[in-house]
Amino acid sequence: MNRNQINLGADYLGEDQTSFRVWAPQVKALAVHLVSPRDRIVNLVKDERGYYQGRIKDVAPGTEYLYRLEDRVDYPDPASRFQPHGVHGPSAVVNLDFPWEDRGWGGLPLDDYIIYELHAGAFTEAGTLEDIIPYLDILKNLGVTALELMPVAQFPGGRNWGYDGVYPFAVQNSYGGPAALQRLVNESHKRGLAVILDVVYNHLGPEGNYLAKFGPYFTDRYKTPWGPAMNLDGPHSDEVRNFFIQNALDWISVFRLDALRIDAVHGLFDFSARTFLEELAETIHREAERLGRRIYLIAESDLNDSRLVRPSATGGYGLDGQWNDDFHHALHALLTEEKVGYYQDFGRFDHLVQACREGYVYSGQYSLYRRRRHGNSSVDVRRRCFVVFSQNHDQIGNRPWGDRLSRLVDFERLKLAAGLVLLSPFIPLLFMGEEYGEEAPFLYFVSHSDPGLIEAVRRGRREEFSAFDWPELPPDPRAESTFHRAKLNQHARGEGRHQVLSAYYKEIIKWRKRLRSASAGPEAWTLLDLDQPKVLAWLVEDGGYKAAIMFCLNEQPVSIAFPLEVGLWQKQFGSSDRDWQGPGSLTPELIDSDGTAKVTFNGYSVTIILPYPKKD
Repeated sequence: MNRNQINLGADYLGEDQTSFRVWAPQVKALAVHLVSPRDRIVNLVKDERGYYQGRIKDVAPGTEYLYRLEDRVDYPDPASRFQPHGVHGPSAVVNLDFPWEDRGWGGLPLDDYIIYELHAGAFTEAGTLEDIIPYLDILKNLGVTALELMPVAQFPGGRNWGYDGVYPFAVQNSYGGPAALQRLVNESHKRGLAVILDVVYNHLGPEGNYLAKFGPYFTDRYKTPWGPAMNLDGPHSDEVRNFFIQNALDWISVFRLDALRIDAVHGLFDFSARTFLEELAETIHREAERLGRRIYLIAESDLNDSRLVRPSATGGYGLDGQWNDDFHHALHALLTEEKVGYYQDFGRFDHLVQACREGYVYSGQYSLYRRRRHGNSSVDVRRRCFVVFSQNHDQIGNRPWGDRLSRLVDFERLKLAAGLVLLSPFIPLLFMGEEYGEEAPFLYFVSHSDPGLIEAVRRGRREEFSAFDWPELPPDPRAESTFHRAKLNQHARGEGRHQVLSAYYKEIIKWRKRLRSASAGPEAWTLLDLDQPKVLAWLVEDGGYKAAIMFCLNEQPVSIAFPLEVGLWQKQFGSSDRDWQGPGSLTPELIDSDGTAKVTFNGYSVTIILPYPKKD
């Protein structure tokens, strides 16, 4: 652990000494109230930048404390590393030293990421970070290379998606606290798995949020849908930025995380000449170089703004990747034929072709849903910058009944969706349980204690769904049953159709790795312009290696002619094969091309063909 980076909160120094540091520029006096095991109050000294600090003896790990402000009211530490009794209770001093066993771990190239997103509370029955560890070998065997944890920062109660966190530095107590996260990361790295954490820097949740008591962390100049906006460009904003940058450094140094997914960066209102995102990217990349590790920042944004992933030298923010919702919407609308909400902007086959060719579907065109032009061009953005998916926590959970794709489409379309995501030149993301067709809904859930806040959440969910004209009212987010319904049925992995789909995902991932390793990289993949009804193809070609990946999004079989090098080709994989409980492939095992191959493909199918091996 690099002690120079632990300069907020309580830092245990060893020999029962702990330093405390908190930013409170508008507070006239501040003390540490040590509440256990021995009650005492120790005043801190304020410096010229508004930081109160001091080193206190006889403060060992496990000591619980609060900060006492000038009004003699006690509050938890804004940079608390652990809240053993929840968001309203005292903070606890923790020893963050850990016996790491991943000394040779330097991270993975971003091109090699195959991401598996999960919610720590719903992934297992017990719902802790350590309970994920027994499943790491299963996920490794599946072929994924990176786990993505939904936010683990301390939130109110024991049930929450994590986006209502109010202590960004503290690992949720009901998940096992900081040591549990360190053990999960350690065990993941030992298996060659990277770990991504979802972090929220655009707002804090409403319950247990005491930051405004300490200083101007928030601003009323801007509004977010989730609460007051963070003060990133006003007076005192340097220290607010420092708060979140130190948080990011904490995650990558203390917990050795490999990437951070930054939630809803469109909610980061910042008109500085040098934005918070730029400063964050520069700091994290500099720290990665110092540590000798590959560390990435991946943004979520609904702006379709390619500046996020462009280098700072060309006017960009310098982030490494971003989620591409347009790919999801184009694919989902084609497979389900839904036309409500933002899906009204999608549904044509050429939308999916555009997403595959350039990244964004909307790069300046008029959006009917937004009633204005939307996005800018991503045509020259590297493909490794886009994270694509057919499902994720938002796209499932922000439906009134949390229905997964496995409940919306048939088995053939489910396999087709997997193929389009995994057999693409982009970075694929799977949502927990997707690989075996989990049918448990992933619903929105909270465990707030304030009745007025609970009712506001219920009302907000109803209003959110009004744009989609869905007739159902969503289940009560506060109900314990809503959370328990989201728990995975892990036993289903080995049963019937679920087992077949799991084996299918494993095989598709093997093909992805094989095709990626045989080519010069994702930029070497060519999207074939077939001019055929709802048929899409990637041509993978590098030196002497060639392969074609065909996707038919037509409901009925399609016979097409497409350009293919002269010679004999062989079907290597087909989603319609009976091995995958398909109807039986209509594509012949051998295809003789005279420069144009004439082939029949099943409806809603994935087919991989390679040149027939020549005999020596």
